[in-house]
Amino acid sequence: MPEKNKKYWEFKAKVQDEADLYLYIEIASWGAGYAAHSAQSFKRELDALGEIKTLNVYINSPGGDVFEGNAIYNILSRKAKKCAVNVYVDGLAASIASVIAMAGTKIIMPNNAMMMIHNAWCVTWGNSGELREAAEMLDKVNLTIRQAYLNKAGDVLEQDALITLMDEESWLTAQECLDYGLCDEVIGEKQVAAKFDPALLKNFKNAPTEFFTLRPDGAREDPEDKRHEPAEKPAAQLDHAAEKERLLLEIDFT
Repeated sequence: MPEKNKKYWEFKAKVQDEADLYLYIEIASWGAGYAAHSAQSFKRELDALGEIKTLNVYINSPGGDVFEGNAIYNILSRKAKKCAVNVYVDGLAASIASVIAMAGTKIIMPNNAMMMIHNAWCVTWGNSGELREAAEMLDKVNLTIRQAYLNKAGDVLEQDALITLMDEESWLTAQECLDYGLCDEVIGEKQVAAKFDPALLKNFKNAPTEFFTLRPDGAREDPEDKRHEPAEKPAAQLDHAAEKERLLLEIDFT
């Protein structure tokens, strides 16, 4: 989880008519009202930059809240009608962070960067009707996500192919993104220290294993560091019949 009360963005004014935006952690809002760290305060800071000709957006994020991310995508898309919005995927643009990237008038990826696209998911509970409602809502959310990709790549990427990519949770290289129309240019590699905890990626089923050797400071774990750790004890054998009975008793039929 992101650090509480920490903004997921940072604006930096470079020169009079140009500014930088960094999205280097997971996308999540905090707080409420005028002081909230959310799309509302994001827009205030963007507006405070005044009339600029170029906004450079640098992304290295595992994703986050889909509605918050969609709001940022729409804010930047409107900005892209007034000035150049250059998006740089510095390391990873995963999940809703990849949707935000689609707001760029130009999307640039180093050849060692990646983008991940997938269907929205959620954690929910309830009766069968409530679960069906949640599934229907996810289907609607997927439509909004899909449209953002098609707005950028629709001339190259067919909708059926996009649906398949999202269904499969696709981790795309920079060249694959270029081929699909999801980026405009591939450049030389860039070394970027991770600003988010790579453990956040464990919820994704197809995340490349090398991500899990990264520490939050961007360094890689040395397997030798664990050579003195005691071996894990074998898991205790479960009484499956008793476990099944326990689970049945925990189900709320009310």
